[in-house]
Amino acid sequence: MPTIIKPENFEFKTDTSSLEDFGLKTLIPRLGVVTEAKNLVFDIRQLDPGKFSFPYHFHRSSEELIMIISGTMTLRSVDGFQVLNQGELVFFETGETSAHQLYNHSDLPCTYLDLRTTIGIDVTEYPDSGKINILPSWEVYEKNTRVEYKKGEENVREIWEKLQNK
Repeated sequence: MPTIIKPENFEFKTDTSSLEDFGLKTLIPRLGVVTEAKNLVFDIRQLDPGKFSFPYHFHRSSEELIMIISGTMTLRSVDGFQVLNQGELVFFETGETSAHQLYNHSDLPCTYLDLRTTIGIDVTEYPDSGKINILPSWEVYEKNTRVEYKKGEENVREIWEKLQNK
């Protein structure tokens, strides 16, 4: 059955754990939760003047689409900086070439629809800070702590013997 969403029944809220320069507001309750969406994460968001959205990032497993509903903002991407205006859509494919961040350079709030696929687990990478985030569990790690696949597995026989002798 279709779910009709009336934004006037929701309220924009800012994540209280955000840093001062990040001030992205999201309609609460989250739209994907209200609709019980299985493969989409979608929200209506509002970015106030002088604020950044999320840290510069890209998704390894999720595609993302934003549509500017009202206002204007600047997109930072691997291609540089571009101004986005009302009615424009931007598609972000998976991988490094889709790295992006939004900034409201104007004097008015910018409202946009943010739509992302979610098929299981996604890994989001943050090139500026060298972090990775495993979604949806929000497990954040520094990328430079990467280890070889075989590290710590050298003693498999000893582990088996200990377990069998219990």
